[in-house]
Amino acid sequence: MKIYTRGGDEGKTSLFGGKRVGKDSQRVTAYGTVDELNSNIGWLRAHGLPKAQDELLHRIQNDLLIIGSNLATPEIKDGVSGKGVQLSEGSETFMEEAIDAMEKELEPLTHFILPGGSPPAVALHVCRTVCRRAEREVVKLARDSAVNPAILKYLNRLSDLCFVMARFMNKTIGCGDLRWEK
Repeated sequence: MKIYTRGGDEGKTSLFGGKRVGKDSQRVTAYGTVDELNSNIGWLRAHGLPKAQDELLHRIQNDLLIIGSNLATPEIKDGVSGKGVQLSEGSETFMEEAIDAMEKELEPLTHFILPGGSPPAVALHVCRTVCRRAEREVVKLARDSAVNPAILKYLNRLSDLCFVMARFMNKTIGCGDLRWEK
């Protein structure tokens, strides 16, 4: 099977199920931004992380593929796409546990911090901002289309995890937070 089909040469693409839509449709924008996030996480992982953080992000990459496939499937029933693997209610709780564990190692946050420090922390801040954009795009899609509410919870928690993990990586590497100064 060839990778190119020429089917998108005029600005349209196929969703799961075969429906053709513009490549600038809100659905495509939403799952495309989730794909961008997944690629950024892959880039980060390729540069080496401690085992626990790498395993956590590997799990998240798998979940993001599920989210993207759900968003690319327009047949919706009861707020969930009708095909494929789904995120379940509470699928974000493992991230809450990871956030809590990392925060135990960190000084309480008493000021704004700048995205920076070590290369892994900077990459995590990039992932956080792409995640926030993905969340906004999914919210926009949910205005007119049914979206599994577990997806929004997951993306919201993931951006929190990226923030805390960035701080944790800086502490682990010995950089510390970059404090915002007025």
